[in-house]
Amino acid sequence: MRRSLWTDKVKRGARGLAIAAAGAVLLTVADVGAQGPTSKPLPGTVARTADGKPDLNGIWQAMNSANWDIEPHSPEEGIPGGLGVVEGGTIPYTPAALEQRKKNAANRANDPFSKCYLPGVPRIMYVPLPFEIVQTPKYMVMSFEFAHARRLIYTDGSPHVEALEFWMGDSRGKWEGDTLAVSTNNFTDKTWLDKAGNFHSTALQVMERFTPNGPNHILYEATLEDKNVYTRPWKMSMMLYRRLDPGGVQLLDYDCVSFFWKRALKK
Repeated sequence: MRRSLWTDKVKRGARGLAIAAAGAVLLTVADVGAQGPTSKPLPGTVARTADGKPDLNGIWQAMNSANWDIEPHSPEEGIPGGLGVVEGGTIPYTPAALEQRKKNAANRANDPFSKCYLPGVPRIMYVPLPFEIVQTPKYMVMSFEFAHARRLIYTDGSPHVEALEFWMGDSRGKWEGDTLAVSTNNFTDKTWLDKAGNFHSTALQVMERFTPNGPNHILYEATLEDKNVYTRPWKMSMMLYRRLDPGGVQLLDYDCVSFFWKRALKK
């Protein structure tokens, strides 16, 4: 008799679990249906464009303190602490370049970003403001909230231009499986990599990789090579997050006005 009661309890428990599981499935299906068209990716999947490439269209943002310092650093007044995004923790400067970096760090007010100059690549990718990707088969446009900055990445096989300098460099991309690999060169030397004074020369070459990690995350990797400043190529990596604010997301106007201009206007 005691065994029969125990068996009944097990059976009732099993039926309860089955009902609960079925309810969860129904809720999941209903939730997916309520979200709209089935073209939207389910968790763990990546939406694709008509030509089969990962669909990176949307508004994204890095959520870290790399704009202040890409190396590991403690918090200071006006500077949030951070674990760093540099592989190995330290940038491999030449001795002369390391001395220049120390001078830059001691004069952070000279950061070109603080004067509202375009921040360059890769820094524009981790400025703590959102940016939008518009993707086509032949090119990708990145529109940034900071100072109306733009990046145009050609994916049509066209070559780099020659003998020119750009604040944002000249970018050419190609798909390697589900990863967009981007080569950028032709930089000016007037940008820093962060407010800590990390820098580069006009010889900078940047290789970026954008790899979708589910529907709302992109693994962003950038390898920097500059024979005038670094002893070897080095890499940074971070996650880019799709903005999914409940009230909707759009880029707003951020017209940067530097401290120097403000001071001049007061005179």
